Amino acid sequence: MSDKKMSSSRRHHLKSVMLSIAAGWLENEKKELVESKKTYMAQTCPAPSTSGDQAALMETCKKLHALIDKIDEDRYDIEAKVGKADKEIDDLKIKVVDLAGVKKPALKKVRMSADAMLKALLGSKHTVNMDLRANLKQVKKEVKEEPAEAVGDWRKNIEDKADRKKMFETS
Repeated sequence: MSDKKMSSSRRHHLKSVMLSIAAGWLENEKKELVESKKTYMAQTCPAPSTSGDQAALMETCKKLHALIDKIDEDRYDIEAKVGKADKEIDDLKIKVVDLAGVKKPALKKVRMSADAMLKALLGSKHTVNMDLRANLKQVKKEVKEEPAEAVGDWRKNIEDKADRKKMFETS
């Protein structure tokens, strides 16, 4: 069955069935919890007898106060233990993260101009505009010499040499 994929309607049906079963279990747990509380209270705290004189009632009240104080101390101790355990769990989680380390993503090659690199290094406040190509001499591509019959014109030959001289001058 691992080779075939389940249809979405079948998957949703199974999911809803599982959720309904889980909801039933949660209800049963709540009922059992209420009943267990009732049985515990019946065992540990019997119903007080109100019959008798005032001295007997005062004695019962003192016993109840003593039991309440004892339970409060136990609750405080348990809260302290739980707090300590929670702190220890958080410390262990941090240790696990430290030991596992953080996975660094794979770096990508990025084409970036010199201006963009300087801007990234120095920040946006320091803008440095360096046009590295401006300092280079402009060289135009030479045109191939024309056929031999055109070379005979000496005026044109002089103009070509003048153009060549201008190519190497800075603009």
